[in-house]
Amino acid sequence: MEPSSPEVAAAPTLPAESGLHARVLEHLGTAICGGELAPGSVLNIDELVDRYAVSRSVVREVLRVLASIGFIEARRRVGVMIRPASAWNVFDPQVIRWRLASAGRMAQLRSITELRTAVEPHAAYLAASRIGRDEASDLVGLAAKMWAAGEAGDEERFLHLDIEFHRRVLVASGNEMFVRLQELVAEVLTGRHKHHLMPHHPHEQALQMHADVAQAIQRRDGERARRAMVQLMEQAFDEMKSLWEQTALPDRSKAE
Repeated sequence: MEPSSPEVAAAPTLPAESGLHARVLEHLGTAICGGELAPGSVLNIDELVDRYAVSRSVVREVLRVLASIGFIEARRRVGVMIRPASAWNVFDPQVIRWRLASAGRMAQLRSITELRTAVEPHAAYLAASRIGRDEASDLVGLAAKMWAAGEAGDEERFLHLDIEFHRRVLVASGNEMFVRLQELVAEVLTGRHKHHLMPHHPHEQALQMHADVAQAIQRRDGERARRAMVQLMEQAFDEMKSLWEQTALPDRSKAE
């Protein structure tokens, strides 16, 4: 007899087209990242079938995906056990999204920003010597479009352009390993937007920094491009930290 699964809040309803597999995967992944399913907890397949009203094949496929990213492991005479965070594939875009949805999102943002600070400035440095003339002009034009969207308060368009800007810098670096990080960058930028860790109107300083990066790359000034990207990474994290602290402050008017 399999041990009982720990209690988890009712699964949220996702769009029908996302499918049963996506619904169960999203809920279990979020629950594990959020600590509702703690390391060492054991999942019972039959209980998961009943809880989510899905077939055993759907549950087994979800468990296969969770195992592939290090969230669970099967142990003889124990069952399917939740693994500690140290075992997770923290580069997987799904893991990043789920961690950003948890209470520990600032730790995730800090880790990713530190990674981006190590990689993106050097990507900008390389791009300055490897980018084509037309691609460099397009990058400058993209920075200008970001500025217009930011000043207009068009958050959705700004997010789309911001993701594209950083993707192009990574691609222009000519380093195939850097390019693989574009999904990670897209997830963190999307997460900032979704969890209100991005101002409604981007600060002019941030807009200028994007323009500085693009212009330095166009001028083939690698060191200047590197410095501008470092400043952009640092400014982004300070901005997120400030917004997070504001949302975390208690409402004194209700306490009095």
